This record gives sequence, structure tokens and C-alpha cells, in this order.
Amino acid sequence: MGEALFTELGKGRIKAFSAGSHPIGRINQGALATLARHGLPAEGYQSQSWEDFQDQNMDFVITVCDNANGETCPVYLSDAVRAHWGVSDPGHLEGTEDEKIAAFEQTFATLKLRVEKMLALPLETLSAEQLTVELNAIGQLTV
Repeated sequence: MGEALFTELGKGRIKAFSAGSHPIGRINQGALATLARHGLPAEGYQSQSWEDFQDQNMDFVITVCDNANGETCPVYLSDAVRAHWGVSDPGHLEGTEDEKIAAFEQTFATLKLRVEKMLALPLETLSAEQLTVELNAIGQLTV
């Protein structure tokens, strides 16, 4: 959902990639349904490992893994500005269909807020240190 939000809201300003520690080989249908509910394209995404991007030059690396639930976060040794925006993965939720939809909507709303706040920053003029501080602060925002 983060990749879709950056692509849509960033309007070409940022090229986003999404990857995980244990890709399942398909995109979660709940995530695709959430994108569709919000009028965002729900096709063209793929399940990828963060290892697929080891040699990719990145300006920013934002992790969204949920440390509280024991998810593994990647370690990048590049010069990329790094921040952590941990969110619960609604794809792991057990419950009713309404509870699952609500969890996806909560995660979507939180990511949308954070992406909007990041895109409002003067990314091109802030130092790496300033960006790190700003992006980590944005990672604390919730709806």
C-alpha cells in the first residue's frame, strides 16, 4: 500500500519499491481490495524480497516492519536516509471480514498520512540528518 501511495501522491517525484523479509509470492488480496476502495491502481505490484534491491541505489529506505510483532527489518549499509514507520501488517490478522477490512483501512490511513507529510517536506533541500529526524518523527504519526 505504501508503494501505491508514494506512486499516486508523489506524481513522479519519488519512485517507490516495496519488499519484505519473507515474500509470499503474491500480493495480499486485502491490500489490493483496499487500494481499489480508494481508487488506486491495484495491479502491477509484485511480491519481492528486500534482497532483490541490495544493489539498487536508494535515496530513502523506510521500513514498515512491526517490531512489536517480531517482524524482521532490513539492514541497508548504503548512504540512503533511513527511517522506521512501523505499522501492523493487517494481512496477518485473524478475525471477521469486517475486522480485517477495518485493519487494512487503519494501516492505509496511517500510511497515507505519513506519505503526505513526507511529500510536504522540502526533500531536495534538507540535509540527510534533517531528513532522518523529520522522517522518524513522521513515523510516529497515527490516525
